[in-house]
Amino acid sequence: MTLIKSISGIRGTIGGSTGDNLTPLDAVKFAASYGSWLKAQTQQDKYTVVIGRDARLSGEMIQNLVVSTLVGMGIDVVDLGLSTTPTVEYAVPVEKADGGIILTASHNPKQWNALKLLNAKGEFLDGVQGAKILETAEAEDFTFAEVDDLGQVIKKDDYIEKHIQSVLDLPLVDADTIRAKKFKVVVDGVNSTGGIAVPKLLEALGVECIELYCEPNGHFPHNPEPLKEHLTDICALVPEEGADFGIVVDPDVDRLAFISNTGEMFGEEYTLVACADYVLGKTPGNTVSNLSSSRALRDITEKHGGKYQASAVGEVNVVVAMKDSKAIIGGEGNGGIIYPESHYGRDSLVGTALFLMHLAEQGGTVQEMRDAYPSYFMAKKKIQLTPGLDVDGILKGMAEKYKNEQVSTVDGVKVDFATNWVHLRKSNTEPIIRIYTEAQTEAEAHDLADRIIGEIKEIAGI
Repeated sequence: MTLIKSISGIRGTIGGSTGDNLTPLDAVKFAASYGSWLKAQTQQDKYTVVIGRDARLSGEMIQNLVVSTLVGMGIDVVDLGLSTTPTVEYAVPVEKADGGIILTASHNPKQWNALKLLNAKGEFLDGVQGAKILETAEAEDFTFAEVDDLGQVIKKDDYIEKHIQSVLDLPLVDADTIRAKKFKVVVDGVNSTGGIAVPKLLEALGVECIELYCEPNGHFPHNPEPLKEHLTDICALVPEEGADFGIVVDPDVDRLAFISNTGEMFGEEYTLVACADYVLGKTPGNTVSNLSSSRALRDITEKHGGKYQASAVGEVNVVVAMKDSKAIIGGEGNGGIIYPESHYGRDSLVGTALFLMHLAEQGGTVQEMRDAYPSYFMAKKKIQLTPGLDVDGILKGMAEKYKNEQVSTVDGVKVDFATNWVHLRKSNTEPIIRIYTEAQTEAEAHDLADRIIGEIKEIAGI
């Protein structure tokens, strides 16, 4: 089916042929390549890697392969078992490890899995580092340890609790303030590790939690990407239960979406907007999001006297821009919250706590909060790639077509019009072209996306 190799790791579908899918041999090869890269960074007697996985069905198999490969290279493994992406990111520096691997395909359906690679800071690798690992994997240039030098496995199953405590310890999080409001919240954990972590966080904050799909068995009850069309169950359950709002996370818990008290989508884009509004109100500063994110973050940042910057898509690019601009909060418009006071990774647990603090202090309902923000609407669509399709040629043609508008080619092609914009880019994780648009009405956003799709097909001759 599909195997995608990128600087952020390797992602593919389980089963099939080696090199074309994420087979056991591919998992071993890329784990060995990562281990080789790690050992080339510094000369030391022992190396340690933290590993955790989401609850998808292939997770245990892939984890066994990756752990055994690293042990075979003489690398110790701290095994977190079922975990979340931000928990692994948090654990790497706490353990003083040399790196980390998260076994998750994020929002992809159950047949997918992936190795997502971290450095010693618990942050995703940059382009140069990722390219070196791909090069080593291609050459299959590995050296394994002799029997007396094999690594060992140290199991630690309490890191979700440690991660939650670190959230509770943040200066801008006050559990007593949240507890006093007696919030009632519905949680959709898509039957993955969010079903473990989010209810535990809410319990620690004194929030009544109604669990929906929180059994971490890997049988995703709906498409795990937290988009409106996939969330009909929780959208109905929130008003039915009289809950204050709903929380939805993806399988590895780095994307966060809210459902308002009326059962309407708060909007993934506005997850970051709301959290930034709270943080900026306490500690003014700068923000960063990627080119595909809403203009609303820019508006909120400027309202608080800060400066906004847009980066290329990808967590590593956002983090680099955040460090350069000394941003105090940032992330991506897919519901990814990066709060450096905690760590430089998208973290739904941190985002949930900041949102609860904002709601507790501001008062009113979640729908009233959403209505008070600048009114922008996004459409997120895609075109499936077919063999032989000249993606670079398509993007170049679109940039030429709109050369008289404000065009950015930092990451794909973004065209800024007076009251709306469109961003076109080839996905790093799926064989698709992503089309993001934003406008002042939902209909206008979808109409712009459909028009652009038509123009792409015309250029491509499909």
